[in-house]
Amino acid sequence: MSTISPVQLLLALCCSSIAAADVSADRDYPIVPVDFTRTSFEDGFWKYRLDINRQVTLPANFKKSEETGRIKNFAKAGGLMEGKHEGIFFNDSDVFKIVEGAAYTLALEYDAELDAYLDNLISIFAAAQEEDGYLYTARTIDPENAPAVVGRERWENIRVAHELYNVGHMYEAAVAHYLATGKRAFLDVAIKNADLICRVFGPGRKYAAPGHQEIEIGLVKLYRVTGNQSYLDMARFFIEQRGNAENREIFGDYCQDHKPLVEQDEVVGHSVRAGYFYAGAADIAALTGNDAYIAALDRLWENMVGKKMYLTGGIGAMRQGEQFGANYELPNESAYAETCAAIANILWNQRMFLLKGEAKYIDILERALYNGFLVGVSLTGDTFFYVNPLAADGYAGFNHGVAGRQPWFDCSCCPTNVVRFLPSLRGYVYAVRDDAVFVNLYIAGESKFTVKDVPISLAQHTDYPWDGNIRIAVAPEKEADFELRLRIPGWATGHPVPSDLYRYTDKNDSEITIAVNGKPVAATPDATGYVSLRRTWRPGDLVEMNLPMPVRRVVAHDAVESDRNRIAVERGPIVYCAEAVDNNGRVMHRFLADTPEWEMAQTAIIPGVAVPALTSEGGAVYRDAADQPDRVENEPVTLIPYFAWAHRGAGEMQVWLAKDAATAQPAPLPTLASTARVSVSHVWQSDTPAALNDLREPSASNDASIARFTWWPHKGTREWVQYTWDAPVSVGESAVYWFDDAPQGGCRAPKSWDLHYLFGNEWLPVQSPSEYDTALNQYNVVSFTPVTTTALRLSVRLQRDFSAGILEWKILEGK
Repeated sequence: MSTISPVQLLLALCCSSIAAADVSADRDYPIVPVDFTRTSFEDGFWKYRLDINRQVTLPANFKKSEETGRIKNFAKAGGLMEGKHEGIFFNDSDVFKIVEGAAYTLALEYDAELDAYLDNLISIFAAAQEEDGYLYTARTIDPENAPAVVGRERWENIRVAHELYNVGHMYEAAVAHYLATGKRAFLDVAIKNADLICRVFGPGRKYAAPGHQEIEIGLVKLYRVTGNQSYLDMARFFIEQRGNAENREIFGDYCQDHKPLVEQDEVVGHSVRAGYFYAGAADIAALTGNDAYIAALDRLWENMVGKKMYLTGGIGAMRQGEQFGANYELPNESAYAETCAAIANILWNQRMFLLKGEAKYIDILERALYNGFLVGVSLTGDTFFYVNPLAADGYAGFNHGVAGRQPWFDCSCCPTNVVRFLPSLRGYVYAVRDDAVFVNLYIAGESKFTVKDVPISLAQHTDYPWDGNIRIAVAPEKEADFELRLRIPGWATGHPVPSDLYRYTDKNDSEITIAVNGKPVAATPDATGYVSLRRTWRPGDLVEMNLPMPVRRVVAHDAVESDRNRIAVERGPIVYCAEAVDNNGRVMHRFLADTPEWEMAQTAIIPGVAVPALTSEGGAVYRDAADQPDRVENEPVTLIPYFAWAHRGAGEMQVWLAKDAATAQPAPLPTLASTARVSVSHVWQSDTPAALNDLREPSASNDASIARFTWWPHKGTREWVQYTWDAPVSVGESAVYWFDDAPQGGCRAPKSWDLHYLFGNEWLPVQSPSEYDTALNQYNVVSFTPVTTTALRLSVRLQRDFSAGILEWKILEGK
């Protein structure tokens, strides 16, 4: 191995970029982020989050991996214990991501117990690795009976099986662990596997593009730490194979495999795969000087930021396939906006900044960081969102089937991504190019690094993101000439995003001010979005900047149908939302006043944690009777930061509020169904029982615009859903709208179904029912002899090879 500076390589771990030392290619990123181990946080916002990640999130992730068999799978593959593979075939990647986060945590604060735990875990990884370097527990445990999706032979189902995705995360974790501890055991496992990949794939060998991108990023990190050119070449090979049908079957736009990267101009397909793809391509572009890659990444970035990104920085609008929608297709209640996708967006934008040095990339990074990412983990650090809708009907969209964030998922890519990203955040604050120091994020704390061989210290004092007053104490070891480049956020100059996708409707009459040692200096940013302060700096110099933070209303491009005649609210980098708990139990029927006057006050979210809430005049629309005009009342509207919602119980939530009474959804008339409590035999974690009685009318059985309930992945079983009332009600008719996601999905109408009512403590079948139909795209109505009861149960027999689901279930009184 080459002799390489550990500091420079540690820099590569979290920021995925480095001006490499002895292994340097002729080219690399022109800007180098300051090593995350050289920056400390001393604020009340991010320090709390990083402490919780270390103290709560990391051990909780390891515990869940032990409980769900993820770690046992490695022991089984290594012959250390008997048993079948448990869980999803790509679960190996979850464990690798947690180890990566643990390595970053060790680098920041040594923990002997964690160090020893990792040593033992890595020995199990080594045992699970086959003689030639292959490592994939879903196959190794029992090759003859591996899951069908894995295929009978290695690499047979490379589109879906995720063999290469898994090891990409292994490479990142192994490099992180080596640089944090100096121990080679895990790195040797990764090298042995990467050498196998290089023997199997490549020109004249096996032509392939991984179904889920990630190995490209991991291979680049291995290249940086080893200097092995084969790893860089293999990463580029996988990038070049995408969209190349000359020697292989291409997988289409879902995998960004519909055309070569250099011909792509629209972000399409699975959003996490896309973000990892673009991040990996940026690495290759930087290391090889590939201008065609950079031009393609520019086009793709412009398309995403201009037409396919949520105000929160979330990406991936469509529930089906976790993928981008069409241009301007950004639904709110059915938004997917996966937490992993927000992280991928951050990773990609950091690389674009390192390539070009423009503040607009950090603007998007910051927007995703404080909103689309941060909402994905609770303030307590032990529960998570997988999906992040911008409106919810009383539960967390279709996130889990129960209210609030969840401690784990069958597919737990998001919790394990959170745990590795958070400790790396310190590496996103500062960056250096020659003698220019970029100040990208405003977070109280201190950083010590070197510029042109002169040690310097920068100490930020600020209450950002709640306050725009920022003081930076500049302390070079001795007098030094260098440039300090202060990012002026787009939100501070009147531009929420660098496109016309969103714009502010309010003017900001306050001016940005900057002073050096008390003397005002020009505060107008240059074309790249920075204010340049070039001077001879001396110990004790002080930079003071004020970024005014008025409350701003946002409107979307008129082509975004979901946001027409709606208003969102921001303050600084924070997107706000209305939550039911602050607004008398509902928000969908609320609207904002034309010229709101805002009051700000602290609101407790969890014990010990409060956030600034905004309250203004507004209105609410009520529907008293079907044959009467809607009633409009003046009622205040209270908003909290979007990242803080869903900590105080189930309830409606909305980011884009109605602009007027005509746009607001009237609080609906109560029905027998909507007043019932829902219980179910089982629900898939990404769906919700609330869909049964949310009074949302389906347009078809495959309607993806509303919440749904399914029994997935149960097949061929007997299942049920139930309504329970607090007092006896008279019922005599049921209408159910079946969910069906054919041909790609696994839900169909059930084989059969029936109704039972509760009589005392006994469930009895309803009498004289009409036909129990299973027709699609309509309500299936069953009339029966009216009964008085406190509970009604709909039972189904699922088809042998399919699950089933329901979009809406109505109950009527008997005729």
